[in-house]
Amino acid sequence: MKKIIFFIATIIIIVTMISITYTNYKGMYREAESLNKEFEYYYNKEITGTDLTTIINKAINLNEKNGVEKNSNKEYIENEKNSIKIEIKFIDAKNDNVFKMESLYNGGMNKFVQYYGSIKFKCTQITYHEKTKKIKTMYFEQITQ
Repeated sequence: MKKIIFFIATIIIIVTMISITYTNYKGMYREAESLNKEFEYYYNKEITGTDLTTIINKAINLNEKNGVEKNSNKEYIENEKNSIKIEIKFIDAKNDNVFKMESLYNGGMNKFVQYYGSIKFKCTQITYHEKTKKIKTMYFEQITQ
């Protein structure tokens, strides 16, 4: 009799652990899917510098919310699960330099909007974190002057 009760209790514990793990996985998947939709909306679309400012502000806010660390240059350090980076290539940049969102943000987004607010940009590439499938990097290119 004790063996049967022990066996049933073990089965209940195993089933409970499996369902908790599955529920956590589904929750993380839905969170990643929702977050990705917000950013993927801009993929292969022409947007203005003002829209790009909004995207950069969202990415910075998410990095801060998720506690993503910064290096000595005040740039977010890429992690394995929830960091977001945005890189921008400008037509008029020398040597095909790619600028990181932090350099624009630290230089003042008001200045960026003043000079590039009506300029068109296009997201040409998105990469994802392997573990969480959340967006890792978005790459924008200036397409008008």
